[in-house]
Amino acid sequence: MTEPDCRNAPDADPSGVPFTTLDPALLRTERTSLKWTRYPADVLPLFVAEMDFAVAPEVQQAIIERVTASDIGYLDGPGPLAPAFAGYAEAAWGWTVPHEHVHLATDVATGVVESLRVAWELRDQAGPELARRQRIVLPTPVYPGFFEMLEELPYDIVEVPLRVARETPIGQEFRLDLDAVARAFADGAEAFLLCSPHNPHGTVHTEAELAELARLAAQHGVCVIADEIHAPLTHSGARFVPFAPLAAAAGALSVTTTSPSKGWNIAGAKCSVIVAADARAHAALASLPPETTTRASILGLHAGVAAFTHGRAWLDRAIAQIEANTAYLAELVATQLPGVRLAPAQAGYLAWLDFREAGLGPDPHGQILSEARVALNNGADFGLGGAGHVRLNLACAPETIREAVARIAAILPAAAPTSAEVSR
Repeated sequence: MTEPDCRNAPDADPSGVPFTTLDPALLRTERTSLKWTRYPADVLPLFVAEMDFAVAPEVQQAIIERVTASDIGYLDGPGPLAPAFAGYAEAAWGWTVPHEHVHLATDVATGVVESLRVAWELRDQAGPELARRQRIVLPTPVYPGFFEMLEELPYDIVEVPLRVARETPIGQEFRLDLDAVARAFADGAEAFLLCSPHNPHGTVHTEAELAELARLAAQHGVCVIADEIHAPLTHSGARFVPFAPLAAAAGALSVTTTSPSKGWNIAGAKCSVIVAADARAHAALASLPPETTTRASILGLHAGVAAFTHGRAWLDRAIAQIEANTAYLAELVATQLPGVRLAPAQAGYLAWLDFREAGLGPDPHGQILSEARVALNNGADFGLGGAGHVRLNLACAPETIREAVARIAAILPAAAPTSAEVSR
């Protein structure tokens, strides 16, 4: 199959599909995921992390071939997904992954929960003094699903807000507060859930930051679960650094949970990997229940193989479009949304918008949904530091972004005069 090169088609998505066919009104008649069914037809859906872009042709073909072969049974291991992921990790990030260190799970949420369950059992075996509930450190604001996942486990969440690293012309840049993390570790936390790149800000953690986190984790005996699902979507000019090699070098217990689901828009395919940072972590993952593997989708596995092996050109085009959409949103925010600030993103297609000074009150999400008819994610659900913010999905046609901003602009109060204007 010859893949269209949408670099020669500025009005098309990464698969060469014209943006006109990605009109939300049309997509709503063709797609059945929750993005298109949760809200009424007059609501513009820019909330859940799912692209409007067409799935890469190579990935489509891989799924079709498995269905044609009636190969829709149960899985017993990662099979070809292990070398496919390892090849991608080596080429993209210089991370050498032993194939046997790759384990299978339904999705990243399952990978996080089951990895923490294994960590809990290992600690519980160490002595009766560990029978109490344990503490897990969570940098916030962060993906709300983490809070829901952790309800399944005997962990109490210790929220450590990100720190403001610098002011930019469009908003604030946030980074890990490693001093606060160190204090939480010293206070006895047993686990840390790393979101890398960080969702919702699109922050790409530096090698120095991750190395220090690994050192602290090793020093205090903290298990680090790294969710790196957005890593393939790192923007040009930024460098993604996988946590596992740094953890292994520091002697910290760590596993990485990831999937092609975000990078290649196949979340519903339901297949992810849990990667052990070293032999000790691999031995721990050996105690995962068999259902962690058998519940993964064989269609998702082969879709992932195709994505990691043959879908890199499509991914490059997707990133280029996301970067263009990000710049377009920044321009629209600056010119049409007075009082709104935008966190500068280095990865992913999720924009973090600060509405605290926009005049919409304490619940901008609710007002934007009810009055502008645009569905975004409520920042209050992202933990400490999230109130007054919203998250917006940029993986769509530029016209959809323009329409969303126009609707929101229409409900904003008139810009309040500045102190300088008042003094005149």
